Amino acid sequence: MLSITSAQLDVWILTFMFPLARILGVMATAPVFNNDGMNTQTRMICGLAIAIALAPALPPMPVMSADSWQAFFVLMQEALIGTLMGFSLRVVFAAIDIAGDLTGMQMGLSFAVLYDPQTAGQTPVVTNFFALITTLIFLASNGHLLVIQLLAESYDLLPVATTPFAPDSLRTLVASGSVLFSLGLMIAMPIIAALLIANIGLGVLTRVAPTLNLFAIGFVVTLMAGFAVLTLALPYIGVALEKLFELCFLNLSHFLQAARAS
Repeated sequence: MLSITSAQLDVWILTFMFPLARILGVMATAPVFNNDGMNTQTRMICGLAIAIALAPALPPMPVMSADSWQAFFVLMQEALIGTLMGFSLRVVFAAIDIAGDLTGMQMGLSFAVLYDPQTAGQTPVVTNFFALITTLIFLASNGHLLVIQLLAESYDLLPVATTPFAPDSLRTLVASGSVLFSLGLMIAMPIIAALLIANIGLGVLTRVAPTLNLFAIGFVVTLMAGFAVLTLALPYIGVALEKLFELCFLNLSHFLQAARAS
């Protein structure tokens, strides 16, 4: 007759419960995975599938009772680690969104908005276009698979433990986020600079010919200049985004190593 003790049951529960908390934290905040097009049930199923696949290869979990306060603390810490990992990946997409907002404002398209299912709100069309390009490049470069790979490697870099992770590691995460944010804005700098030059030219033209109706031609000129520069910049934006994603994953690995240093 098969007999199962409470200690064995605790081990089996914790083997899947702790990894699942970190995985669901990533699923709730990481780009693509947290899209509103993927409902909660689908995220839960994906998280369970990843946890079942990773559990046999993970380091041993701390021995404790599954219904203890210590297990609850570790569970919340794992969920926090997964959430921080997802937010750090989201920084790249947020930086591109800001770049799209600035570009649309310079082009005069800030008033043209569409419903964005990612943010569940109204977003300028240029920002939507930038977000779509970023998502496609992220998927084309197997970013979604790299997220799962980083999840698996995170248990070697920062294993599940009863001790809290190093708070100083958050400084590493914030510093890397600021660098990624500035690099994301630099992607839009050529477009913004070209539109600024176009606006300066229109200002000079207005001073030379005061009778010229600036409002009649200004919008058309900035719109055409913006689309022209955007078309020329598209081949280079893809390469820059790939480098940005690589830097993001590298910084995330440094955060996990710094969190373990305690």
